[in-house]
Parts: sequence; structure tokens; C-alpha cells
Amino acid sequence: MSNDSEADTEDVEAEAEEATADEETESGLQEGDVVKLAYTARTVEDGQLVDTTDEEVAADDGIDTEEQEFGPRTIVLGENHIFPDVEEDIYGKEVGDEGSVTIAAADAFGEYDEEEVRTISKDKIPEDDRYPGAHVDVDGQHGHVETIIGGRARVDFNHPLAGKDVEYDYEIVEEVTDREEKAQGIIQMMLDMELDLWFETDTVEEEQPVESDEDDEGEPEFETVEVEKDTLYIEATPQLTMNQQWMMGKQQIAQQLTQLLDVDRIIVQEELGGGMGMGMGGMMGGMGGAGGADIEEALEDADVDADEIVDEIEGAEE
Repeated sequence: MSNDSEADTEDVEAEAEEATADEETESGLQEGDVVKLAYTARTVEDGQLVDTTDEEVAADDGIDTEEQEFGPRTIVLGENHIFPDVEEDIYGKEVGDEGSVTIAAADAFGEYDEEEVRTISKDKIPEDDRYPGAHVDVDGQHGHVETIIGGRARVDFNHPLAGKDVEYDYEIVEEVTDREEKAQGIIQMMLDMELDLWFETDTVEEEQPVESDEDDEGEPEFETVEVEKDTLYIEATPQLTMNQQWMMGKQQIAQQLTQLLDVDRIIVQEELGGGMGMGMGGMMGGMGGAGGADIEEALEDADVDADEIVDEIEGAEE
């Protein structure tokens, strides 16, 4: 009887220890949290600077600090914004904690591959880049020229840091909880720019299917209902419009922001003057009222005869 009691006590103690361990695992920063991180990463073997948020460190290594901004970076844990090994080290820690992680070459910039050093025709390289050490793009791959002999060039397509372990020292500076600051930090990380943005709850009309108790296989019926939409508004700027990353992947970026910020939709609006705006869907607003008068005044200021323009258009159509 006593043996059974001892066994029951041991089981209870084991469950309590396991529960405590689970609580400790879940405490501190976890996946999905947004933090500001200060860090410096160097290669283990020769101390080559890989990246840093510290302007003084960059300057000491001969980096032109006027060409970029420095300061703690905003990242979302679990979104591969930093090396996975570093993320794992951060989980469970608190603001103010520091850490140092050694990342193996294979998990950093890859192992060095001799087969990625290839001989190609020098004609594939722009004339201005036909010298040893030049960085070139050939057939969609980036590499650097090792030698050029006759009509052939030897190009290394490995990452410059391939085969090198990296030491990553970091400090957790702040946990970002304010929604606008969080949005600004994520956009800064994605597009390297600050934008005017704000959150609003909008009431919009939507068509929703009407539930029917009957087994009706006919056309589904819909009704118009009002629903609230948590919306992130972003003010478009010429810098945003011309940003290459934005132009090539605005839908993917918007989708990421929607998920990371837990909003229903994102509207990017462009101010065109006179209260006009454009959303991501391409809808234009503010076109009525005095819009025609404004256009006529603009044409007069530019000394343009609107009737002549109409005559020319009609003539071209004929």
C-alpha cells in the first residue's frame, strides 16, 4: 500500500515539474513577438564584419556610415528576419538580455562549393567589369571575377562569406507593442523607408450568402450587411511608388503586413491634390464637384485651349 502511495506522490511531483518546465519555456519572448535588436555579426576565423546596427563599429571597420542608417532593427520573431539559430537563442529571454551565438557556415551563407567557380566567355561580362575582383551578374547569378585570360574569365559564384562561421552578438533593446510603431518598424525592415500610416475601423457594406433551411439547389441568395473592417492606411509617396521591392511585390508585402499586424485590410492611398485619393484597389475619390473647374483653370494657366485639344482628338478618331 505504501509503495502505491509513494508512486502516486512521485507521479504528482513529476507532473508538477513538467508543468513548471512548460511555463518556463513559454515565458519571455516567443514566436510572433516584435522586438528591436542591436547586434554585430563577424566571421569567426578572421573577424570580418558581416553586419552591425552600431554606427561606431561600422566606422571603425571603414564602412561609409553616411550611406545607411544605423540603430536597433525591428524584427518579428519566427519570420526568418534573422538567422534561425539566433531566434532560438532569443526565445524565452526578456528585454535587456544579451546573447552570443556561433552560426555554422552551412547555416549562415552556405558551404564553399568549388563547382560554383566556373570559366565563362568574357563577352558575358560588361567591358567596365572585366578585371579581377569585379562584382558581376551573369545569367541571373552574382559573382566576382578571379582572372581574365584571353577570351575567358574565371568567376566565383559562391557568396563572398560562403564557408565561414559567423559570431552573432546581440542585445534585446525593446519589445514593440504599439501597433503603429510595429507597422512602421516592419515596413522599415521590408522597404528601408518610413511612411505615414494609421489604423482605423471602417464600416463597409458586404454581400454575404443567406443561409437557407431548405435543400434548395438553385442559385444562392445574398444580402447586403454592414461589417467593421480593421484597416491599416498607408500614405503613398513618390519614394514608395518608385521603390523596386514595392513595385515587384506589393501584393506579397501587403499580405505579410495583414498577417503580422492582424488587420482585415490595407489601403494605400495617394494624395493627388484637391482632396483626391487612390486606394490599392485603384478606386479614385474626390473627382466630382469643382474638379472640372480646377482642370479648366489649370489649362488656362498653362495657356492651353481645351477646344483645340478636343478638335485634335476627334480628328484623330476620324
